[in-house]
Amino acid sequence: MSLPRPRILVSFIAALLGHTLPLKASGTEIALPVTMWRVVQRESGPLNYYTVYKDAVLPFIRGDYQPPLETVVLGVQVADSDRAKVRYLRWKWRAVTLPKGGNECVKGKGDSAAVIYVSWKRFLRWYALKYVWTTLSRKGAVCDRKSNPFMAQDTVILEAGGPLNTWRDELIDLDAEFRKHFADGDPTADVPDFMGVGIMTDGDQTHSVSVGDYADFRLIRR
Repeated sequence: MSLPRPRILVSFIAALLGHTLPLKASGTEIALPVTMWRVVQRESGPLNYYTVYKDAVLPFIRGDYQPPLETVVLGVQVADSDRAKVRYLRWKWRAVTLPKGGNECVKGKGDSAAVIYVSWKRFLRWYALKYVWTTLSRKGAVCDRKSNPFMAQDTVILEAGGPLNTWRDELIDLDAEFRKHFADGDPTADVPDFMGVGIMTDGDQTHSVSVGDYADFRLIRR
């Protein structure tokens, strides 16, 4: 049985603390190579269902979820010296197989071909945004909001449906997104340190095959 999604988030962000990796920096950009992502959370079971294709024209990570596997999350933590400097996140992704009936805005259907987690931390409280490429939700919708004294999370439908097997480029302004979701849109609100990025492909709630690819992650400094 699937664990509640808040537990995935808590496990993911806690596990990031032990996975700082040396990242490749060039000027204002910090590359997150596909070979440097690590398992940072798994609900149960031993199988890591992600494959790294490092020799492809565009190196990428493929998440190939097959039921009844348990969910696994890969992640990279930002180095201490860069946490206050990161402003943008850029990446490429593509949906290969969408989970049948996947809809992150419907309880019990929260599966996606591709998920990007981004996280911040202020004192003891973690903040996370979950950007998804799911099957049936309305593009641009914000769903499944959670908040307590130790954690806040919103799910954002960045892509929904097809086209399949087509790379999409994404760029998000991390400061603007934090203020929009966690500071009532206040353009002057302080943004806490950016902690890291996670990826997840899952089909455990809909019990269906789900496949997505991830590539060319870059953090852009201020």
